[in-house]
Amino acid sequence: MSLIENFINECDIALKTLSFKKRGTDRAYPSEKRNLNLTKEEKSLSAELMRVNLAGEVAAQALYRGQAMVCRDKDVKAHLIQAGDEETDHLIWCKKRLEDLDGKPSILNPLWYAGSFAIGAFFGSMGEKTSLGFVEETEKQVVKHLERHLDRVSPNDSETIDILKTMRSDEDEHAQEAAENGGESLSEPTKKFMSLTAKLMTSSSAHI
Repeated sequence: MSLIENFINECDIALKTLSFKKRGTDRAYPSEKRNLNLTKEEKSLSAELMRVNLAGEVAAQALYRGQAMVCRDKDVKAHLIQAGDEETDHLIWCKKRLEDLDGKPSILNPLWYAGSFAIGAFFGSMGEKTSLGFVEETEKQVVKHLERHLDRVSPNDSETIDILKTMRSDEDEHAQEAAENGGESLSEPTKKFMSLTAKLMTSSSAHI
């Protein structure tokens, strides 16, 4: 694929992601439960959490696409694309749950996509081991983030809980796969930078 074709393809994927039209792996929705009797406060909290998670999944799409675009190893590239497809499932689930809760996506999502794509491409250009190490650390931080959300969400909202637990399991698996495929540990300053950017995204996406 030529540089121009690659650029056009990535623009197409970005537009599909931001318009929530990108297809995932067609896995079943994680919950068969429907919580129709949540209080106003419970519903508002769950909507806020899913709005943040939706923004995170938009960013995850961009991170994987950025890394895959510059990756030279075919096996690692295939792993990145597969993990990205599974993240698309999360995107679809979060969007559905957010709509059910009468919430709306963050207007900052295009910004998170562009920034995350650039970050993914940067770390991807530093070699496969660093790229996989970035995946491992990202997913570890996401697991902790989801655990905090599980602590906050109302126990009455079993549907949201099922989604968060399934996502947590997937993210943990992605981290383990990255480590097993040769990911190297990142420096502490890099980990702190990643944590700070994630906090900026989650705090702003909750309200904007």
